[in-house]
Amino acid sequence: MLAEVADIVQDNDLDRGATSVAPGTERTCALTRKLKPVSELIRFVVGPAGEAVPDIKRKLPGRGLWIDATRAAVEEAVKRNVFARGFKRDVKAGRDLAAQTEQLLESAALDALAIAGKAGLVTGGFAKVEAALGQAARHDGVLGLIHASDAAADGKRKLDGALRRNRDGKSREIAIIDIFSGRQLDLALNRPNVVHAALLAGPGSETFLARVARLARFRTGNSPDAVSADAPTDGARDVNAPTGGAQGTSS
Repeated sequence: MLAEVADIVQDNDLDRGATSVAPGTERTCALTRKLKPVSELIRFVVGPAGEAVPDIKRKLPGRGLWIDATRAAVEEAVKRNVFARGFKRDVKAGRDLAAQTEQLLESAALDALAIAGKAGLVTGGFAKVEAALGQAARHDGVLGLIHASDAAADGKRKLDGALRRNRDGKSREIAIIDIFSGRQLDLALNRPNVVHAALLAGPGSETFLARVARLARFRTGNSPDAVSADAPTDGARDVNAPTGGAQGTSS
């Protein structure tokens, strides 16, 4: 259990700074004592006011402490005073640290969506999305299907059905994402009334999907593979955390 290993913090828990974090690097979670790739961990540094600061992009200066990238792990680390022991100083880690971390992960995903949109990799509107899914039957041009979390169930069901029909027999899976509200999608894509969108193939889209998977893992406690394990096996994978919200009008 997390609580059984959290009291053990070793001298090598701190890295030597953000410049020492290369892709593929492994670090030890200061809470669980497990060695993991940095992609499955969140780096924390000490801020100017002596507070624990989530370093989502692993670029902030100073030595860093690593915690498993799940809400449960961050909450337990706060509860067990792991940050103060790891940094060997009085570090403020409030009960809202997990919520703050989640907000930063969400913002990072939306930033990546904005970049993909500016690169012309996002097609919006029900008819255009449906057409893009039809083209996907002929080539692997769509990586994701995005629904606003407050989209009408009928519109989501129709496009999900079109996705399953058009992806029949294709090897590449298409992610289904519905964890962002319509307002969040509007702001990210700088256009009004975004309810449904198709994410087209491109480097920016891959970055967005990776950040969505990281956000989903943080919320659910599951790895991206486990998150999609319960998804349909007919060419679609759901990388979403559980969401709620009122139903709106499809466009």
